[in-house]
Amino acid sequence: MGNAKIEERLEKIIASYIFDHSFKMSILIEKNKQGVFEVCYANSLAMHYFSGVANQSAASFFGGLWIPINRKLQKRQNQSSCPAKIRATHNEMSVMFEVGFQYHTEEHGGEVIIIELHERDDIAAERELQKELQHKYNSIIDHNLDPIITIDRNLKIIYANRAVHLAFGYRFKELSGRSILNLFGEEKIAEFQLFLSRTLAGESIEMEGASFFHKRGRLLPMYLKTIPVLVDNEVKEIQLILRDTSVHQENNEKLLYLSYHDQLTGLWNRRAMKEHFKEDSHYALKSDKRVSFIHLGLDRFKLINDSIGHNGADEILKMVAERLKVICPATARLYRNGSDEFIVSLQNHSVPKTEEFAQRLLNDFGKPFYYNHQEYFMSASIGIAVYPEDGKTLEDLLRKSEQALVFVKDRGRSHYRFFQEEMNMSFTDEALMESHLRRAIELNELTVHYQPQVDLKTGYISSFEALLRWNNGKFGFVSPAQFIPIAEESGLIHGIGDWVLDQVCSQLKEWQDKQFKPVRIAVNISPKQFSMEDFVDKLKKKISGYGIVPSSLEVEITEGALTKMDETLTTLNELKKIGIFISVDDFGTGYSSLSYLKQYPIDIIKIDRSFIKDIEIDVKNEAIAKTIINLAHNLGMEVIAEGVEKDLQATILLEAKCQKAQGFLYSKAIPVEEIVEKYFKNNA
Repeated sequence: MGNAKIEERLEKIIASYIFDHSFKMSILIEKNKQGVFEVCYANSLAMHYFSGVANQSAASFFGGLWIPINRKLQKRQNQSSCPAKIRATHNEMSVMFEVGFQYHTEEHGGEVIIIELHERDDIAAERELQKELQHKYNSIIDHNLDPIITIDRNLKIIYANRAVHLAFGYRFKELSGRSILNLFGEEKIAEFQLFLSRTLAGESIEMEGASFFHKRGRLLPMYLKTIPVLVDNEVKEIQLILRDTSVHQENNEKLLYLSYHDQLTGLWNRRAMKEHFKEDSHYALKSDKRVSFIHLGLDRFKLINDSIGHNGADEILKMVAERLKVICPATARLYRNGSDEFIVSLQNHSVPKTEEFAQRLLNDFGKPFYYNHQEYFMSASIGIAVYPEDGKTLEDLLRKSEQALVFVKDRGRSHYRFFQEEMNMSFTDEALMESHLRRAIELNELTVHYQPQVDLKTGYISSFEALLRWNNGKFGFVSPAQFIPIAEESGLIHGIGDWVLDQVCSQLKEWQDKQFKPVRIAVNISPKQFSMEDFVDKLKKKISGYGIVPSSLEVEITEGALTKMDETLTTLNELKKIGIFISVDDFGTGYSSLSYLKQYPIDIIKIDRSFIKDIEIDVKNEAIAKTIINLAHNLGMEVIAEGVEKDLQATILLEAKCQKAQGFLYSKAIPVEEIVEKYFKNNA
């Protein structure tokens, strides 16, 4: 465009405008044939400021400032309006500008735009920046989902966001000016004051276990975090972030109760018995007293189960529990030991008193139980073992009381007997079985079967559990529930456990070499095997020797292996360093506590089949399973449900966000040949 032409247009459009606003930078732009904005004219102030020339592209003329100018330009959409503010870097400095636009349409239809720029005064710009930052700061606090209270150095409340009202019922005007100390429970007020003083010294810290008053007066358990707000290296105020932990606490308390009580009857369970025995045996030893274990078993309870069904039988068991509660003295402890067995522990009872109590129990079973307007009569048999004469460990006492109970049932039922050594003769098969088990590996009687673990969402299978099977020449197929305890008691479990690990590592190597899809195999490790000092080293050598990927192996331990905190934590951390997955088997039936789960590097929790059984009709089982799933997810762990046999069970678990399941619904444990045929042959 020629200079004469420009002058002519300036006379018509901007001559007076430029002179009237000469203290501002004025730039005239229009689009060229390619649709790119070009600078047609710029006053001397603009030319000097940007060191530019006319007929440059706008992007070249303005440099880095063109991007925010163009953004504002597009936003205005051909409408002149009041100036906008933009911040940009010019000559390596952050500068605040006011920018305005004027649009003019020429006779031939083209459009020119006058851009007016004014660099803001430094102080004013700084104020604008501070205002902008304050707005962002307030927005972050006010729209935070967590309740946040701002306090000054005198611990007075100066701000509370919206979430405070939603969580605790207070509006800001009700809190403004109040001391934050007035809102916290007295039991930890000294700790809370120390907590705040550390924050005033510049620390950002956390606190658990505090309690905060709701507007309605109730105290809520609280997790707190403080953030000091520093201005010129001095703490001016504190942001106090609060989280109500009452829901988690209720879940934890519920889970803790369930872990020590039988879910059906509400009586103490085996775990509670183990805890109580430590106290009772210690007291008895110190005071030279006895503790009697009365092992009561219902006679022919299977008939009741078969005639009125599981639900009816459960109701009868509840009635039995209530009746036993009434008969037991206040000092006795009452436990449910299994499906139709109960145990009463009596402190400081002489033999005659124990006999008298046992007879009273038997006599009470002469009364009928009523269910659905029908009378049901049952008898009971009792075996008794006494601490310390019959044993000094709970396992010994329960085993001997059970032997006495079996002895009674074999000899007519409905009476009681104290344990006697000759009763051991009825368990000679156990010794013979141990003898055969010692040669099981040598005679190739052991095999490893694999049970798939199915993703409940997709049906995809990426992991299996290795399960040991024993087919003996004399006893035939022996249940693991029968021979594993013998192996553990005799020490054979170490050799058998090593053999299983070798089989699994060898199998993984074979699949790896054949380039089958990657899978993980879980191996059950007994507590005795897990507690060996060289366990981790052995595992490292096997992984290295077979050349398998460490993450393809999963170590599955029972809750019993979690009791020795320091040793267990060291072992688990070493396993995690290798890259091995760690799972806890039969969760909810053993020793584990929430503190163990929090501290141990556990990847997977397996819900015991006893909680899955009848989950579709038993609301308590469903509640326990969902609580365990929820807890595991909160701790970042995967959940696998065992013993899934029905579609409805799988549906309930999927809705509860359980990741995987295994059980007869999908497949029993099968030999490796079938695994390859079913899951790898067409998916290599």
